[in-house]
Amino acid sequence: MASKIVSSCGTVYGHISLWNDYSSTLTCLWAMGVYGGVMSQPTIVTGAPENAWASADPLGEALHFLRMSGVVYTRSELSAPWGIDLPAMPDCVLFHVVTSGRCWLEVEGAVPCALQPGEFTLVPHGDGHRISDAAGSPTVNLFDIPREQVSERYEILRHGGGGEPTGLICGAVRFDHPAARDLIRLLPQVMRVEAWSSPQAEWMQSTLRLMASEAGARRPGGETVVTRLADILVIQAIRSWIAENPAAQTGWLGAVRDERIGPAILNIQRDPAREWSVASLAGAVAMSRSAFAARFSELVGETPMQYVTRWRMHVATTWLREGSATLAEMASRLGYRSEAAFSRAFKRVIGVSPGAVRRQSQAAQAGG
Repeated sequence: MASKIVSSCGTVYGHISLWNDYSSTLTCLWAMGVYGGVMSQPTIVTGAPENAWASADPLGEALHFLRMSGVVYTRSELSAPWGIDLPAMPDCVLFHVVTSGRCWLEVEGAVPCALQPGEFTLVPHGDGHRISDAAGSPTVNLFDIPREQVSERYEILRHGGGGEPTGLICGAVRFDHPAARDLIRLLPQVMRVEAWSSPQAEWMQSTLRLMASEAGARRPGGETVVTRLADILVIQAIRSWIAENPAAQTGWLGAVRDERIGPAILNIQRDPAREWSVASLAGAVAMSRSAFAARFSELVGETPMQYVTRWRMHVATTWLREGSATLAEMASRLGYRSEAAFSRAFKRVIGVSPGAVRRQSQAAQAGG
């Protein structure tokens, strides 16, 4: 058999064989830095080959940008009646794994649905939502419930009225690369992966069982194991959705799959500091300037040069949040002749100054 992706707890996107994707998922995780250390900044490859379109795998490289950083993982021991209001977490993908019992998930604007063991559920846009033992149960704000802090990123929550028990693993992961944000923005409001008993889906069932075991045992290194397993499940859910959902054939995802526009996008992402023009981008993928500009705008929804600028500013935003590079260094690395020109472009695209982004990040780190 197979597993199936359910969007908004209702629409089935088709049956997906996951076994053949497992090794490539692990390869993707190595490339992203989930194993073997995490890259501190988006990689810039200067001197992208002019004929890169001939052999590039645009969608595969886009998936390599799904570099995750864990925010928090919580193991919950719940007993009926219970209900929890979870706050919105912008820029995060939230997930739930039911390890025992059942629960009810309600996200505003999506169809409510019951969750049970053997499922992996994503709230890709970090929307606030309710999770409870049954529809209509009274809820308590997450931050009003006492929690046992096991480590900086791992905690245990116990809550409820003493009735039928439910076990949950919940967490939030953040995608730091701007390409990942382009991808996440296209995902549905709720995604549910149902893994059924079969040889082809056995790895996913085993992964869920191992995650539940590690979360409950509290052995040394258990937090790291849970983190890595969650990373694999999140990546696989997104890859499966891309493979099966018709919406993945349009917009930005459709553009990166196009045999000419996809490699052009990769050239921009690999080498944002180059003095790109419509003519140079078109020439790199063997198209005329007019045909390239028209097709790029049709598929991506903005002009090639608008995309170049937006990409540069998203890369700069990541650097501002994560690194210590000066504005002058960023300007030089992204192809701007002066710090002032870079700062003007940044504010025009992002809406605030580079300094405001850095101060906000520093304040968040100090408070966290």
